[in-house]
Amino acid sequence: MWVAILIILYILLSLSIVLSILLHGARPTKNLAWLLAIFTIPVGGMLLYLLLGRNRRKNKLIALKKWIFPSNDSANIQTECVVTEYPRLTHLIYKNSGFPPTSFNNLVFLKGGKDTFESIFEALNKAQYQIHIQYYIFEEGVLAEQLLLLFQRKIAQGVQIRMIYDGVGSFSLSKSYLKRLLAIGVVVYPFLPFKLGRFFRSLNYRNHRKIIVIDSMVAFTGGINVSDKYLKGDPDLGNWHDAHLKIEGTAARHLDYVFATDWCLVSKKTIKPLALPKTLSSYGYNTRVQIAHGGPDDDFPVLEQVYFTIINEAKNYLYITNPYIIPGPTILQALQTAAISGVDVRLMISEKTDSRIVGWCVQSYFESLLKSGVRIYLFPDGFLHSKIMVSDDAIATIGTANLDNRSFEQNYEVNALIYDAPFAEFLRDDFLKDCNISRLLSYQEHLDRPWGHKLKEGFGKVFSPVL
Repeated sequence: MWVAILIILYILLSLSIVLSILLHGARPTKNLAWLLAIFTIPVGGMLLYLLLGRNRRKNKLIALKKWIFPSNDSANIQTECVVTEYPRLTHLIYKNSGFPPTSFNNLVFLKGGKDTFESIFEALNKAQYQIHIQYYIFEEGVLAEQLLLLFQRKIAQGVQIRMIYDGVGSFSLSKSYLKRLLAIGVVVYPFLPFKLGRFFRSLNYRNHRKIIVIDSMVAFTGGINVSDKYLKGDPDLGNWHDAHLKIEGTAARHLDYVFATDWCLVSKKTIKPLALPKTLSSYGYNTRVQIAHGGPDDDFPVLEQVYFTIINEAKNYLYITNPYIIPGPTILQALQTAAISGVDVRLMISEKTDSRIVGWCVQSYFESLLKSGVRIYLFPDGFLHSKIMVSDDAIATIGTANLDNRSFEQNYEVNALIYDAPFAEFLRDDFLKDCNISRLLSYQEHLDRPWGHKLKEGFGKVFSPVL
C-alpha cells in the first residue's frame, strides 16, 4: 500500500514539474534536456531539476527596483552624462539596472592581489562613516585577520560596518570567525545560506559579486575574492592572476545601491547610500562609468545582453580576458559573426584550470571559435581569473561576470562599464603584453589533439547549461 502511495505521489510530482517546464521553461533545448532527464532518470532527474533547472525569473526573491533606482535622487541627476558613442548600450543598462552613465569618476586599475589589497586597506583606513563589504568567497587567513583588526579599529572610531558573504562560496567560513565579527560590532549576514526549507529553491542561485564601498564615495569591484591565494599563490595552480577596479565618485554610490539591494534581501532592512559632495566636479574626476548589475530575479539576463551588445558593436577589435568562456548560442554566434566580419577578436584564457570539467567544457568551444577566426591565447603562468573586455579604444568593462550560463542565469553579478579612450587604450596595451607571454593556439593544433581530449570535451559540454 505504501509503495502504491509513493508511486502515485512521484507521478503527481513529476507531472507538476513537467507542466512547470512547459509553462515557464526559458529555452527549448534546456526544456527538452530536463524532460528527458525526468523521464529517463527516476527520482534523480526530478531532484536535479529542483536543484538546478527551475526558471528563477518566474519566481523572484526580491522586487526592489522601485526604491533602488536612483532616478529621482537629486544627488545623482547632476552627474548623469550622455555617451553618444554607445547610446543603445547605455539605454539597455539603464532600462535593466536603473543606473545611467555618470561623469565625475576617477578609476584605478588594480592587477593582482598585492596591489588590490594594499589599495583596499588604504581606503578602508580612511573610512569616516560606513563600510559595506560583500564577497562570494571570504576565506579565513592572513587577509581575513587583517580585516578583522581593521574593522575593530574603525568601529571604535564610530564607523558602521555591514558585511554580506555568500552561503556557498564562503561555506568554509567558521562560526568562530563570524562570532568574532559580531563581537566587535560588524553587522554580518550570509546570502542564501543552507536551509532545509528553501534548499531546492535557492542552492543553485549564488551571489558572485565582490563589492566594497566606503562612505558611498570610494568603491572596489572585480574578480578578486578575500583569499590568501591572491598573495601566496595556489599549491596546485601556482600564481593566481586577477584584476580589480577602484572607483571614486558617482559610480561608487551606484555600487552602494547594489549592495543595498542585497542587504534588504539578507537582513529585511532598507538602507540608503550617503549623499555625495555637491562640489564633486571640483575633485577633477571626469571618467564616464556605468554600473550594470543582474541576477536571476531580473526579467532578462542583463550581463549577457551587455556582453552581447559590446561584441556586436565592435568595429576594429575586441579583446576578452576571462577564465570561464562557455558561450551559449547567442554569445557564440556574436563572437563568430564579429570575427568573420573582420573584427580582431582575441580571447585570453588560462591554460591551467581550477576545475577539470569546466576546463573541458571551455575547450569544447575552441574548434568552432577558431574556425571562425577568433584568436585564442592560453595564459601559461598559474591561473588567470580576470574578467575584462575592451573594444575599439573606446569601451571597457571590468567586473564579476564570466561568459557562461551561470553568470548570466543563476548568479548575482555586477560589472562596471567604462566609456573612456585612455582607459581602454591602457587595457588594450596590457592585454597585448599578456599575449606576448601566452601561447597562441592554432586551429590545426587543436584539430590534432588526442582523441581522449575530444571525448573529455564532449563530456564537459554536456554539463555546460549548469556550469
